Amino acid sequence: MNTPASTAPSAPRPVRLLIVDDDPLVRAGLTLMLGGADDIDIVGEGADGSEVAGLVERLRPDVVLMDIRMPGMDGLTATEELRRRPDAPEVVVLTTFHADEQVLRAIRAGAAGFVLKDTPPARIVDSVRRVAAGDPVLSPAVTRQLMARAAGGARDDRTSRAEWARRRFAELAERERAVAVAVGRGHSNAEIAGELYLSVATVKTHVSRILARLDLNNRVQIALLVHDAGLLDTDGEESGGLR
Repeated sequence: MNTPASTAPSAPRPVRLLIVDDDPLVRAGLTLMLGGADDIDIVGEGADGSEVAGLVERLRPDVVLMDIRMPGMDGLTATEELRRRPDAPEVVVLTTFHADEQVLRAIRAGAAGFVLKDTPPARIVDSVRRVAAGDPVLSPAVTRQLMARAAGGARDDRTSRAEWARRRFAELAERERAVAVAVGRGHSNAEIAGELYLSVATVKTHVSRILARLDLNNRVQIALLVHDAGLLDTDGEESGGLR
């Protein structure tokens, strides 16, 4: 008599994590902190951005926890190079600042978010889990700070960014534009569904299409593009622009 196959769901695979920081004490602390989580598997460590490509090729992590400031290749350059790969892992950058031009550069390069080095251990663990699940880690307050920083710079630079962003948004269908603007306001999928009278599944589909059409990596990049295009006013509401 054949034994029936088990129908119990298999346990999800642990998140494969690579830690990159030039400070051995920081690496040790992060390894101790994150290694205690049953669903996170620390597959390796790096001390410089120049090591990242080789480590990712060999270890195949799902997430890279990347320090920004390192003496050789910095984490920003490493993130930009890594995210050009078609099979790139997600990147979370480590920083000591809430709003920093370097953090903004990392987000534009495709990092899924950032955590402060003095963040409570439980929140760092949660951040790795969320990023692995496709949920960028940026609080609304931090997002607003980054948007404000993105709006800075010379007038010519802002005008150039706006023109480029508007051309990109012209590629979207009307409903996709509405979803993108709602993402730019920091709303969740459930909130967007309620506002636009859509199902959450439909909102997720629209977000996926927006990312694919605009060749973006995550919702944070959508929000930055919305801001660059001038589709939000200072209160975070839609401000005309594309219709």
